[in-house]
Amino acid sequence: MPPPPALPVCLLLLLLLLLAVPRPTAAAAAAAATRPLLFELRARQVPAGALRFHHNVSLTVSLAVGTPPQNVTMVLDTGSELSWLLCAPGGGGGGGGRSALSFRPRASLTFASVPCGSAQCRSRDLPSPPACDGASKQCRVSLSYADGSSSDGALATEVFTVGQGPPLRAAFGCMATAFDTSPDGVATAGLLGMNRGALSFVSQASTRRFSYCISDRDDAGVLLLGHSDLPFLPLNYTPLYQPAMPLPYFDRVAYSVQLLGIRVGGKPLPIPASVLAPDHTGAGQTMVDSGTQFTFLLGDAYSALKAEFSRQTKPWLPALNDPNFAFQEAFDTCFRVPQGRAPPARLPAVTLLFNGAQMTVAGDRLLYKVPGERRGGDGVWCLTFGNADMVPITAYVIGHHHQMNVWVEYDLERGRVGLAPIRCDVASERLGLML
Repeated sequence: MPPPPALPVCLLLLLLLLLAVPRPTAAAAAAAATRPLLFELRARQVPAGALRFHHNVSLTVSLAVGTPPQNVTMVLDTGSELSWLLCAPGGGGGGGGRSALSFRPRASLTFASVPCGSAQCRSRDLPSPPACDGASKQCRVSLSYADGSSSDGALATEVFTVGQGPPLRAAFGCMATAFDTSPDGVATAGLLGMNRGALSFVSQASTRRFSYCISDRDDAGVLLLGHSDLPFLPLNYTPLYQPAMPLPYFDRVAYSVQLLGIRVGGKPLPIPASVLAPDHTGAGQTMVDSGTQFTFLLGDAYSALKAEFSRQTKPWLPALNDPNFAFQEAFDTCFRVPQGRAPPARLPAVTLLFNGAQMTVAGDRLLYKVPGERRGGDGVWCLTFGNADMVPITAYVIGHHHQMNVWVEYDLERGRVGLAPIRCDVASERLGLML
């Protein structure tokens, strides 16, 4: 399911990969295919508006595409399937060098369009299935997002190289128009789809496990592609949820888990189990999504959280009390904090309870300062849980802001997601990254 509308935030996570590597021998390639790849994630501030689709806060990965290789930077999104690149209409120069704003297909010897009759063109995993262009006989794809943005282009295949792994030929969307960039933003050429669909990069690369830790500061986080024993990380696992029968509104290729309950300051919210589970149409699933920033709850669960959080903070955190204000039309649990000050440190933690695991949101991850919004001498701060009904989306979405300093593992082999709270700088040190 596409992420909710963009939110103006200024944290961007950059994934730094070493790309200038020699072509491996056959033996080295076989060894690299089974060896986990370990990379750094760094947090940097960029202006709002740098990325149109994905909240201006994104995990990005740099990799080499084509022959000769062109270095591009792509958004890493566990909530999307088809990878895509913004393709330049002209051939341009050769590859190499710093990451480009677009991919130049005419400059690559290994670029190939996908014909209409191919099995990839008949895929039904995508929300909008590919279609045949009768004039060019090429397979066309269209992508749309919850904020109303859309793009289209041609389905193609190309050689992708990630770190020291062997080259991989994979299908992707070669888009004519896809997103806006600003001169002050971080250049990105596309999106790397990481969900469980047949056309995702994960599926095409046969990656059965990957994990990451997102830092809450400018310290380096970690991305790990492949399997590795991590004895210092006591992961708690929750199974991926899949209904027995296909349902019209259930995204079967998303990383869906079972949300069993919510606690505020240790107090369980009185939410019926039926409210937290998908209904007979599949609406109401809970997705773990790196392409969404904050967390969204469906209306009844959100109302219960809003009421209890407001009750517990009422003695010392003044409510905004403005029924006409909702930040980005979804965040209306808002408070007044004296300008220049931070919210009190004693905010009640919010814990999401899953089958076998839990995720606790505490401290400065609970409230977000709304840029430019004031009431007298006070700034406006809003709870970082949004009302999905106001967007609208028909699912619970756990965004990466609430995954900070949590090791998150996607284990496709065993059908589960692992969670373990840990400071990312500690994880980086334990894994041997020099920061």
